[in-house]
Amino acid sequence: MRKVHIDNIVPGAKVAKAIFTPDGRILLTSGEELKKKYIDKLRDNNITELYIEDEISREIDGQDVICQETRTEATVLVKNLMNNYALANTTRIQETVNRIINDLLNNDDILLILSDIKSVDDYTFEHSVNVCILSLIIGIGLGFNMDRLKELGVGALLHDIGKLRIPEEILKKPSQLTIDEFEEIKKHTIYGYEILKKSGKIHMVSAFIAFGHHERYDGSGYPLQLKGDNIHQFARIVAVADVYDALTSDRVYRKKLQPHEVIEYITSLGTHHFDQRIVDTFVRFVTLYPVGTGVILNTKARGLVVKVNKDMPTRPLVRIIYDEESKKLQEYYEIDLSKKLNVFIENTWEI
Repeated sequence: MRKVHIDNIVPGAKVAKAIFTPDGRILLTSGEELKKKYIDKLRDNNITELYIEDEISREIDGQDVICQETRTEATVLVKNLMNNYALANTTRIQETVNRIINDLLNNDDILLILSDIKSVDDYTFEHSVNVCILSLIIGIGLGFNMDRLKELGVGALLHDIGKLRIPEEILKKPSQLTIDEFEEIKKHTIYGYEILKKSGKIHMVSAFIAFGHHERYDGSGYPLQLKGDNIHQFARIVAVADVYDALTSDRVYRKKLQPHEVIEYITSLGTHHFDQRIVDTFVRFVTLYPVGTGVILNTKARGLVVKVNKDMPTRPLVRIIYDEESKKLQEYYEIDLSKKLNVFIENTWEI
């Protein structure tokens, strides 16, 4: 399977992964043939990408780090929290975080492949779930025990709860924010701290995460310009997860970046904006070129990533689809870049 932008979908392609709405309803089932009316339906739901199965991507299988049922349940929960101010049901919040942790711990090889389909309109809900997953992966990499993982997971899931108090016209503004609007957006950290502190049912660690996830290691963040270890460790973890998911997601005002581009950005800011140990831990689990990604090699041949080499993440197994002269091959072949050191990836592409 491979991920394709909806504008490049040709009717007749088959859905490789079931597509859900943020409230858990199935829009399209796996294996369903895409007709024009189905593609229009996806557009109506502001879904810009989907996974398809076709001739060139046969037997390519990119698995998410958690199961679809867990992801859907978590997204629905966050949507209810953000829409209904439903912090009263803290048991369900903890149960959902526990399921995410269990899925991650039961994964034999946690390589980060966030293979959900994101809807631009429901960015906040899906973003919260992804930040929770990313933060827990970092926590696992740092050797946290179960109690610490649970505290981190709840706080990460609720890190943006303060956006409840931000006017929707600012949150979803399709153009650049004014200075005053950006100042209002920044207040979501304080609002989140207040909401979680006053709840009486959520651990104070979650409040510290909501408060500090936009602080930066060098003191350039907000709301208090805290520096270094004065920022709670969990907030430092969520800061990395938050930036990664934000930049790899389409927004109403900008297109997403590719995972390898975001990792380059985060690592370049390592000692300035982020805790270097957390960045180093995170990078160990990130798939720079996820399975199904289109890549261009230095030979000018183009293909799809079939398998990731964990020990050499920049050198995956690639299925060559087009030769050096951009001619589509009659028979595809695969090349393991970890064994062909004179060949490397120059860029990504979408067929």
